[in-house]
Amino acid sequence: MKSRVIREINRIKKLLGGESKNIAIITHVNPDGDAIGSCLALGRILSSLGHHTGIITPNMYPDFLKWMPGNDQITIYSNARKAARELIEKADIIFCIDFNDLSRIKEINDLVDKSSALKVLIDHHPTERYFAGVVYCDINTSSTAELVFDFIQELGFEKAIDKESATCIFAGIMTDTGCFSFNSSIPHTYRVVAKLLEYGIDKDRAYYQVYDNFSPDRMRLLGYALNDKMEIIQEYHTAIISLTREEQKRYHFQPGDSEGFVNYPLSVKGIRFSAFFIEKEDIIKISFRSKGSFAVNRFAESHFNGGGHLNASGGEFKGTIETALNIFRDLLAQYHKELTDEWL
Repeated sequence: MKSRVIREINRIKKLLGGESKNIAIITHVNPDGDAIGSCLALGRILSSLGHHTGIITPNMYPDFLKWMPGNDQITIYSNARKAARELIEKADIIFCIDFNDLSRIKEINDLVDKSSALKVLIDHHPTERYFAGVVYCDINTSSTAELVFDFIQELGFEKAIDKESATCIFAGIMTDTGCFSFNSSIPHTYRVVAKLLEYGIDKDRAYYQVYDNFSPDRMRLLGYALNDKMEIIQEYHTAIISLTREEQKRYHFQPGDSEGFVNYPLSVKGIRFSAFFIEKEDIIKISFRSKGSFAVNRFAESHFNGGGHLNASGGEFKGTIETALNIFRDLLAQYHKELTDEWL
């Protein structure tokens, strides 16, 4: 079944190939490497074509993503509401990047919803509802960054890609595939990466900036999470890590410090399903990862108001972290067969 959804591509091609436009590029709350890399690459490319672009994130993002070219041009809504609002109100075109539901941009939701600007959606998360006038989506693509590259090619603007925008696209692909360990089984992904290398990007520096650039507190928090908080449930080939707000405070937690924690238990022999619970001010955020065919996106959607990809998804729970953990443990029995089937 064809998974790519393309709608009104000729319309946006005509608009972007014509006179200068005011363009707002917006991504989801708590943006990750794919979101930031995609926005920065698209913003740079469209600016080089003569458009006036502004990039907006709903809130702050991790320091280890701030090395990417153009980072200083991002407007953070929670820190600069007036400036962000003006970018949206003046926009002729709004690009919605790496999300497919307006609830994912939190307080910016109403501003975008009420805007008369043409909305363009570029995303790789599954949905049956598309709110934008122009849609470029594919759930089988590794990342939104890869889709940005394809989108620019399809529009015929490939010559506008340079080393800096290629670096941002690579960072998006690299982070959203866990350094090509998941969501990366399609040959096209590697063909895109090969083309990005031709622009002279430094892939080793990108890796260093993202994965070898943490604070001492973050490393100590990781050690604590693995040594003291990792729970192994052998019967269901499942592992859990949880962090309370008090524990985060103890290690001077900063945004992004728990990035990737959910992946570590999958390195334990026999573990197929990993869940990470982190207590926020008013909600419990949950990350899920799996190996093989166990669909964590369906699990998240069914039980924790979430979704995502087959092997990487997220959800949330309103209540105490203890309640969330108990509900999760109780649910595992329902998935005993799926979690214990032969899968390697």
